[in-house]
Amino acid sequence: MSKMTKLFTLLLALLLVLSACTGGGGGKPEAGGGTGDEKVELTAWAWNVNVGALNEAMAMYQKDHPNVSIKVEDLGRLDVYDKLSTGLAAGGAGLPDIVLVEDDRIQGYLEAFPKGFVNLSDKGFDEKANLFPDFKKQLTSKDGKYYALPFDAGPTGMFYRTDLFQQAGVDASQIETWDDFFAAAQTIKSKTGAYAIPADKFKDDANFRMMMNQLGVYYFDKDGNIDFNNPEVVKAMAMLKKFGDADLVKDVNGWDGIVSATIDGSVATIPFGAWYYGTIIDQAKDTDGKWGVFQLPAFEKGGNRAANLGGSSWMIPADSKNADAAYGFMEYFATTADVQVMAMDKYGLFPSLSSAYENELFDSEVAFFGGQKIWKLFSEEMADIPTPYYTKDYALALDEAVKAQADVFNGKDPAEALKEAADRLAGRTQRQVN
Repeated sequence: MSKMTKLFTLLLALLLVLSACTGGGGGKPEAGGGTGDEKVELTAWAWNVNVGALNEAMAMYQKDHPNVSIKVEDLGRLDVYDKLSTGLAAGGAGLPDIVLVEDDRIQGYLEAFPKGFVNLSDKGFDEKANLFPDFKKQLTSKDGKYYALPFDAGPTGMFYRTDLFQQAGVDASQIETWDDFFAAAQTIKSKTGAYAIPADKFKDDANFRMMMNQLGVYYFDKDGNIDFNNPEVVKAMAMLKKFGDADLVKDVNGWDGIVSATIDGSVATIPFGAWYYGTIIDQAKDTDGKWGVFQLPAFEKGGNRAANLGGSSWMIPADSKNADAAYGFMEYFATTADVQVMAMDKYGLFPSLSSAYENELFDSEVAFFGGQKIWKLFSEEMADIPTPYYTKDYALALDEAVKAQADVFNGKDPAEALKEAADRLAGRTQRQVN
């Protein structure tokens, strides 16, 4: 063998060894994304306080994954959906690696774009799924596969003015049912002038949605059929009518109207998700120490008092070039208790991760709420929240439900108003009516 041939053979062997050591560029990426010293910059779309939570989570993640970074585009909530829908319709063009999606929209996106998002079960998320409550798992999965990493939730409660209850001689701890609350509300209004609850009667149905959810029903059943005629749905609307007929519901104009009623004390109670705490302490500073929370009243003694309003999860568009890195970071974000407690403590984002509730934060007394352990109350109801079924036609169903509610507040029979709404919705969606 000539010297040149020997040299060529030696160099070839050396190259093969080096290729084996580096994986030849074809190895499976680490959880942090990329192989070796490759740097990965993830992109994300989110809004409001979620942006800060995501950036701080990345700072925590970088302690063990220094080669991963994130660039978060702070968009308005509706702008995120506009850009997301446009990008998905264009086959994934221009989409980020990570996008925040509210839970009521996830199933709609999965129906409309069945191949638009990464199947997280294929990434191993099934092993982590039991860290979250059942309702959250069902909202983030389709056909037994997960497509979103659960993030914040909105366990509900009755935020109430303790000073108004005391002035009226009403003990909130004795309120177990909606009928109990109705009697208490009559007393409170007669002695203080404050309404029981606020409602944008003709443009939103948040109270109705919470009531339906605690009864285990919603606009649609689990098979996607229109469920407005369900006796439990009618029961929820009838209860709203009862309060409306007794002039216990203050008609407000949208979000600003609810906040104004919170500040001026014209309502004694605001049924809402846990996230409303942040609005109260920010907008009603002068009422420090004059608030409490109790669970939604049940429809019958011993009935379910748990419901959810709001919440979101993180999705990875299928065309992401950094899907492994994105999943590695988001799994860390979603399943690490310290990260979720940070998001709660600093940004008011109530976690879906069950292990986060073991943190001392959830057993702490909240001074603004008279020293009540409100976070413990909210965390304890998470396991009992029924699953609301949204479908891709959720927005249309919401529109028809609001029309039915308006009819009921104007005097129409709840069953009749809901039947008419169901028929209209069927015509708009071609879905079957139960």
